[in-house]
Amino acid sequence: MANDTLAWGRKVSQTFRDRVFWIGDELGLDPDHLMACMAWESAETFRADVKNAAGSGATGLVQFMPSTARALGTTTSKLAAMTPEDQLNYVYKYFLPYKGRLKTLSDLYMAILWPKGVGKPESYALFVRGQKPLANYQQNAGLDVNKDGIITKAECSAKVQAKLIRGMSPAHRWVAA
Repeated sequence: MANDTLAWGRKVSQTFRDRVFWIGDELGLDPDHLMACMAWESAETFRADVKNAAGSGATGLVQFMPSTARALGTTTSKLAAMTPEDQLNYVYKYFLPYKGRLKTLSDLYMAILWPKGVGKPESYALFVRGQKPLANYQQNAGLDVNKDGIITKAECSAKVQAKLIRGMSPAHRWVAA
């Protein structure tokens, strides 16, 4: 993949950009998509210590849950204490099992939010009002764009797509000199 531009690249260091390009090359994913997901998950801060606003205990660039951090051999406290550049090593480890399968922005985001959605069609229902566990729909109700009680993969990905578009604007996009 060409390394001459990067969505949201003006918000991060050269080392961060280099690692994002490396992750993209190694895992077969679009670096712009990864940056859009991290922009969404970190509220455009790209900080390693950003906490989930809903109080889930998730932290960091891709909002690692405590159980996910443990599975990766660390903790959310340790992840939060890292530099963003160092935390990218855990972002890589997290996405490694999906190598070659995250070809679209929505699939990359599904790997973060709802891994069962990876590879499913855009119409795939992730959360349905009234279905157990009820908390899944309630916690994500803001993603139900058409308010029909069904949150689809496409609806979930729409917010991240908006971050990609914003990140590609001249104010945020990094362009190699």
